[in-house]
Amino acid sequence: MRAALVALSLVVAGAACADEAFVTNQTGDDLTVLDLAAGKAVATIPIGGKPAGVAVSADGARVYVTSPEGKSLAVIDAAARKVINRIPLEGGPLGVAIHPSGSPVYVADWYAKHILVVDPATRAVTARVDVGASPSGLAVTPDGATLLSADRDSDQVSFVDLKTLQRVATVPVGQRPFGVTIDRDGRRAYVANVASNDVSVVDIPTRKVVGVVNVGERPYVVGLAAGKAFVSNQYAESVSVFDVSTLQTLATIPVGEYPEGVEASTDQTKIYVANWFSNAVSVIDVATLKVEQTLDVGDGPRAFGAFIRATPAPAKP
Repeated sequence: MRAALVALSLVVAGAACADEAFVTNQTGDDLTVLDLAAGKAVATIPIGGKPAGVAVSADGARVYVTSPEGKSLAVIDAAARKVINRIPLEGGPLGVAIHPSGSPVYVADWYAKHILVVDPATRAVTARVDVGASPSGLAVTPDGATLLSADRDSDQVSFVDLKTLQRVATVPVGQRPFGVTIDRDGRRAYVANVASNDVSVVDIPTRKVVGVVNVGERPYVVGLAAGKAFVSNQYAESVSVFDVSTLQTLATIPVGEYPEGVEASTDQTKIYVANWFSNAVSVIDVATLKVEQTLDVGDGPRAFGAFIRATPAPAKP
């Protein structure tokens, strides 16, 4: 979803792009910026409060990071690679998503049954939306109409109308859903269920589960690229891959210890997996389904959310 919006903005601007990764390091209390073309870290940004959730705006200008223990939302200038604001929040902020327009920002309160709606310009919580227990992963449809919340302790996904800021539906999924990912067409959502070791495939227009795919032990997040789904299996130290059309398993790829955040490059040729206990990001080639590189990051990388940024190339003189 976000990759498509970024690509469109760059075509309009007439610029080429390269990817960066903004990886939250929970144990290290900071964020690593990876230059993915160069394959190395280029900055470390102090965050504090055990950062976990991350979301990059569609235009690549801002990065938002949640700190569950610090009860705050950090606002990062992506180009300058520095924190420009810290917004105090209540409860336990975890999952985070951004409206395609760039505002507002939606934050899941892990300790409550609601989503916080945050205006980054005024630093204010403008609304609270009731959902299920322990909301974790959040995702917004490409048209900006609907927010999906994985309600971990309610075994469901909540659908929120973003015009009215009201929950309009709930869809039962597997046990303990955590990460939720929407495809770039806005038609399907993929929900990783950590306790039932499967992925629920949800048809967004009909609000129904249309498939269940068995994966490895304790799946955390689903990344999408080139007609394939890549699922991080925390306890299995692997990534399960299945075809999104047939829902047939294609491969199981060994990665680092306790893989968590997963996202595709903007051109969908690579998958990046943050390995919490290995302090590293695995780079998977989407065509060969093999790990081709491992990149060092900080202590305890989680990268829970949309952490890839397409950066504009310098303008020609």
